[in-house]
Amino acid sequence: MYTSFDQTTLDKIVTLLKSHQPEFLSGEKLSKSLGLSRAAVWKNIKKLQSLGYKIESKQNLGYRLHPNNSLLFPWEISDGLQTDTIGRKIYYFDTIDSTQNFALELARKPHENGSVVIAERQTQGRGRLNRKWVSPKGGIWLSILLRPNFEPSYTSLFPMLTSLALAVAIEKTLKIKPELKWPNDVTVNSNKVAGILIDASIESNAIDYLVIGVGINFKIKPSKIVKEIKVGQKKYGIGTLVEENQKASPVVLIQQFLAELESRYNDIISDNTGTIRKEWMKRSSTIGKNVTVTTTTGTTKGKAVGIYKTGALLLSSRGKIQRVLAGDITYKR
Repeated sequence: MYTSFDQTTLDKIVTLLKSHQPEFLSGEKLSKSLGLSRAAVWKNIKKLQSLGYKIESKQNLGYRLHPNNSLLFPWEISDGLQTDTIGRKIYYFDTIDSTQNFALELARKPHENGSVVIAERQTQGRGRLNRKWVSPKGGIWLSILLRPNFEPSYTSLFPMLTSLALAVAIEKTLKIKPELKWPNDVTVNSNKVAGILIDASIESNAIDYLVIGVGINFKIKPSKIVKEIKVGQKKYGIGTLVEENQKASPVVLIQQFLAELESRYNDIISDNTGTIRKEWMKRSSTIGKNVTVTTTTGTTKGKAVGIYKTGALLLSSRGKIQRVLAGDITYKR
């Protein structure tokens, strides 16, 4: 595990090399700046290279870092992150069972707020209703711990709020216009590229914590995921935001997403939920469609006509408007 708040020698070396780009930085200067022997510097350089950093070394010149913003280390995400609360602490894992599980453990510590847990790969990733979430390398798998100071009823808005923030971040950084499928999916060309999971603890009519789980198929092979999931009758397409031969920065997307999420989180704090609903509906593939909604209590058919202030779907069925707070949506062909 690496974090954004326990500065390591690796972090310090990266910072020093970045400050001298595109020039070389001598081993002697690195050694003096870090208080390390030349041998220790070399050992850490080799470690960074094994982690994916492209560092060139030349005799009598030293070391030069080549730009690479595809590495998800916490010091990379923190560098340039434009937020006040979200991302104040970042925990990074190469492989973890579930970022959501780790974030729920962090929730036991009252001082943790805005913390982000990110992993290159999950072995036991989960989606809504404890469904399996396949999380190979190349995706972005993260969880965000928040301690909101507002009415518990606002909790139901977070799938919508989070998917909206992610859609806007994708638009700004990748120049792709995704659509939003109620209640929590982000799609491109009708294929799912991201999903949202919310775990909440409410005590004495107050929110103790919220943990937002976000899975993003950033640069993955959809065919591999399709083979691993049991689609059954609820079959849906799997997509990827970036194709294998394309270049794009996951770090830039993460930074933009966290900034957009904090902005809309502040909208809720300010009781400005109408703007969130309006922006979500503009990007929705659900509103205006004839849909089938499957919930834990059964199946309902109707036309999706809007979003209620709690985030519930407004469904017109048999001349009546129903509110559906959660469920799986399929579109009528």
